[in-house]
Amino acid sequence: MRRVLACLVSAGLLGAGLSAGMGTAFAQKTGEGAQEASRPAETAKERLDRLFSELKRERNEQAASRIADAIRAEWQRSGSATIDLLMQRAASAMQARKYDAALDFLDEVTVLAPSFAEGWNRRATVHYLKRDYGRSMTDIERTLRLEPRHFGALSGMAAIFKAYDNKQAALNAFERVLDIYPMLRSAQQEVSDLADALAGQGI
Repeated sequence: MRRVLACLVSAGLLGAGLSAGMGTAFAQKTGEGAQEASRPAETAKERLDRLFSELKRERNEQAASRIADAIRAEWQRSGSATIDLLMQRAASAMQARKYDAALDFLDEVTVLAPSFAEGWNRRATVHYLKRDYGRSMTDIERTLRLEPRHFGALSGMAAIFKAYDNKQAALNAFERVLDIYPMLRSAQQEVSDLADALAGQGI
């Protein structure tokens, strides 16, 4: 169960290191920097698409974790000071295990910003912590309609299937997590354990 929770709430940047060249190499880098400055800024969707592409390719666990953190940071961007404040208050209430208060704040978030996936995901987490798995799954499904690549929501879905002892469905959900985030160690272990358990049932 602890490992499942690690998958669910393991969230909390990408730093780009550029080595300085000499001579023509330095001039080339300078020219590239000027070109970068002239390019239009990435949209939020473009940033996420790029980060998810990097996350899928990365095979270093620590580097992948940094990319995942950058994705989580993007998910937190609501674009609204009001929503940000409500999310902060919900997080404080969750930390204090005041789950009903957290739900009050998150209910407001989902009403005011129904297209903000992280509001639904956070509310799903609170329902899960209250062991209200039905409502948690409903909010997970809403999250995934808005952001199908949400590996946190998929981990929550897998955790609920495990709670219901539906090993095959849990395995399928964790495999979806790994398709998005291949280096998530806790999900790797869950897939291995569930596959072994299912193989044992078949003997």
